Amino acid sequence: MKSDNNSSMDISMTTKRLETLVDGIFAIAMTLLVLGLEVPQIPYPATNTQIIDALITMSPQFFNYILSFVFLGVFWRINHTQFHMIKKTDRSLLVINIFWLLLVALVPFSTGLIGDYGYLTVPMAFFHLNIFLIGLLYNFNWYYAVNHNFIDEKVDRNIIESQKKLNLFFPVCALISVGIAFIVPEYSFFGYFGLFFMRRIRF
Repeated sequence: MKSDNNSSMDISMTTKRLETLVDGIFAIAMTLLVLGLEVPQIPYPATNTQIIDALITMSPQFFNYILSFVFLGVFWRINHTQFHMIKKTDRSLLVINIFWLLLVALVPFSTGLIGDYGYLTVPMAFFHLNIFLIGLLYNFNWYYAVNHNFIDEKVDRNIIESQKKLNLFFPVCALISVGIAFIVPEYSFFGYFGLFFMRRIRF
């Protein structure tokens, strides 16, 4: 009898606290990205030319920062879209999202890694694998919610199926980038170019 009550409590859990946690983790992770950019140390007296040269030298770090920031923004948007339609949760869905947030919080580290060693295969593959696993878990989150009837009844079935297919783009592109990293690490980001065609494809 007690286990039945616990099961009932799980099913009736709302998503508000989880959404608040997600917003907090993303805010911290996105802030940590910019803290990974170190101000160039130039002996006094510095000149404008030296500053410009130092900033140009840092251009790969700026690129990594911008890309990772945009990726996190996209992941936050995907989560927001999902939970706009997901109206209930349980312990299993919470666990999925906790592990997903664990990977999200790792992005500043993996970004810093490729900022220092972006010419090597292992750091680049590590970064893309980080992105791939984030994409894999938000797919798992959606599949779990759909299969356990946590989606708002008002949501059209075609939208649910369309989301399943659209959600695959990011992890597939990340997996392609992992493969490219083993051939030409510096150009492995080209694997994400497929994301530009995501909204043009109609399912």
